[in-house]
Amino acid sequence: MLGPGADSHRQSMNDKKSKAGIWTVLGPGLLVAATGIGAGDLATASFTGSILGTAVLWAAVLGAFLKYVITEGLARWQLATGDTLLEGLVRRIGRPVGWFFLPYLVIWSFFVASALMSACGVTFHALFPVFEDPVHGKVVFGALSSLVGLGLVLLGGYELFDKVMRVCIGVMFVTVLVTAGLLWPGTGEVVKGLFVPAIPDLSGQGLGWTVALMGGIGGTFTVLCYGYWIREEGRSGPGFLKTCRIDLATGYAVTALFGVAMVIIGSTVELEGRGATLLIRLSDQLVEPLGPIGKWLFLIGAAGAVFSSLLGVWQAVPYLFADTWSLLHEDGKATPSAAIDTHSPTYRGYLFALAIVPMAGLFWRFQEIQKLYAIVGATFIPFLALALLVLNGRTDWVGEQYRNRPVTVIALRSPSLRGSRGGSSPAEEAHSR
Repeated sequence: MLGPGADSHRQSMNDKKSKAGIWTVLGPGLLVAATGIGAGDLATASFTGSILGTAVLWAAVLGAFLKYVITEGLARWQLATGDTLLEGLVRRIGRPVGWFFLPYLVIWSFFVASALMSACGVTFHALFPVFEDPVHGKVVFGALSSLVGLGLVLLGGYELFDKVMRVCIGVMFVTVLVTAGLLWPGTGEVVKGLFVPAIPDLSGQGLGWTVALMGGIGGTFTVLCYGYWIREEGRSGPGFLKTCRIDLATGYAVTALFGVAMVIIGSTVELEGRGATLLIRLSDQLVEPLGPIGKWLFLIGAAGAVFSSLLGVWQAVPYLFADTWSLLHEDGKATPSAAIDTHSPTYRGYLFALAIVPMAGLFWRFQEIQKLYAIVGATFIPFLALALLVLNGRTDWVGEQYRNRPVTVIALRSPSLRGSRGGSSPAEEAHSR
């Protein structure tokens, strides 16, 4: 796993960041936030707001908190043991976990990459309508977005990726929150929605859309990437746990703010559409209350959201493949865990495949890709929660100080129970709209 350039890269990063202060502390958590907020999440939040209003603002906050619990557990395991979650599962549970995970990752990668390309294509075509045929525009802009993301990851490595993502986060934060502020429904209404839990139309669509809002916010597979980003930052050992908790709390606070803002925006209009198409129709409807500036302001924020999500996946998902591949080809002895070499053939080969092969999905209907991606991704959260319950529940593996506490166990069981139902979950239905 450790390539010839990994040690020198990490030393360079540590030398530069030893003086960086608060921005270093907040780095990986903000990356998780940016990567986990895609077109499907924004569409789900806005559609939920359109149907149920601001009464369910609390659900966006609760959903972000549950993802915080999951990612904190992942970081706690890694800092206590030195292994990523995947390394822990394969080395402690057995190689069959890796052989099960690898094809699952490949399938998810194809659908998420296609969905992200399509979302970027639809959004950038709305910003730059240079093609008469919107389908043609989606294909061209989607492919270009993928190639730009590929170039940024190849040429700049983690450092450039980190800087570009910070810019995208800034654009998202300013534009979406300003739009929500301009459409502010009243402080009393917002406070009530945040602190007085309620589910309108409980016997109808209310429960399904509320669960979709909680489950859809904050990403699925991408939470695994946090472990590799903190390795890039040089965080190892239990002494960094407090830093990671502050980092993650900030990142998921940003995620919750975006969810709340999108519910507020959606509550002001009546929406129809699916995925990124819904966001475009939402921007058109903002012309009446906010004027043309409001429309373009929101579109810029949406573009920042979908491209940052694409870039985060392009940079981090090859870590997962390279780590799993290496684990499955160990000679039977556990090797010291180390940073993934981003110049290795395994990492770069998967990066190229991720950026190019799913372009075929640009010729499919966007809602079909979105639905398949949501189904595959939604089934992962219960698996991840179960893994953390097992790994962090063993005192002989993590120590008494770092094992799960009762509150954590309760929170981890919540997404497990929510994902155990048969059929199409509310979150999947939400992403397909």
